[in-house]
Amino acid sequence: MNAPVIGWIGLGKMGTPMCEHLLDAGYPLLIFDLNKQAVEACAARGAQPCESIAELGQRADIVISMLPDDSALISVGAQVLNHMAAGKIFADMSTVSPEASATICAAATAGGIDYVCAPVSGSTELARKAMLTVFASGGKPACTALAPIFATFAATCYQVGSAHQARYIKLAINHMVGSTAALMGEALALGRKGDVDWDVLLDVMASSVIASPLVKYKIDTLKARNFTPAFTAAQMRKDMGLVTSAGKQSGVSMPLADRVYNYFQDYAEHSPQNDFFGVLEDVEAQSGLQPLERTTR
Repeated sequence: MNAPVIGWIGLGKMGTPMCEHLLDAGYPLLIFDLNKQAVEACAARGAQPCESIAELGQRADIVISMLPDDSALISVGAQVLNHMAAGKIFADMSTVSPEASATICAAATAGGIDYVCAPVSGSTELARKAMLTVFASGGKPACTALAPIFATFAATCYQVGSAHQARYIKLAINHMVGSTAALMGEALALGRKGDVDWDVLLDVMASSVIASPLVKYKIDTLKARNFTPAFTAAQMRKDMGLVTSAGKQSGVSMPLADRVYNYFQDYAEHSPQNDFFGVLEDVEAQSGLQPLERTTR
């Protein structure tokens, strides 16, 4: 049986390595992005550029999007669905609100197209290593058809429901990720106030009961005070905004989410392209602590 032709929209920091894995696995891949350099680089690996979203929607058996926000999904989703035939699959892997997702789902259903929510968890480094986690919700046949595709860039894929459950899981996890950064900022500032050596403080945290995979992953960059982004403060501000909005829409009391959102609103005002763990810098400043010098670790 021939592999399905995949149409991919969105060649950002996550989309590009994911597409590279698809190409390595031998999938025929159509691509579209407004960034011509990203398109050319992916084409050099064997992907076929499309001149428009309409062309991609007409030619692909399965369309996958990885987009920055709600407005991009609404715009791109409407365009691509207008040119897809009934019976095809549209999977969106972006981090977006359940409301935006529901809008696209309704349009897909009206056109007889199977729509799957499939956000991912993991950094750009995990994308390069094909170790992402995918949460997929939608019709079971469509999720089953997508499973081998997702397996090219994900270590784990969970089928979590038939509607928009994947959106809520993704936002719940990102709430915990953003909150971890803010919590560590406060905890590290407290340790510094107690005159604990910076490296010792981080080493103890990395071997303690609070040492999640995320904490361990960030220890070396925190030691080096290196806030080169794996995920930017501006992106976390956007995601925490989605979390607080989802909480309000669903009637969940989320005072911690509101506080963490405020942290990232403030930090992203002046350092939007720093890694989100750099929120530590604001906590230190508010605590009267001078920044530590960055090292070359």
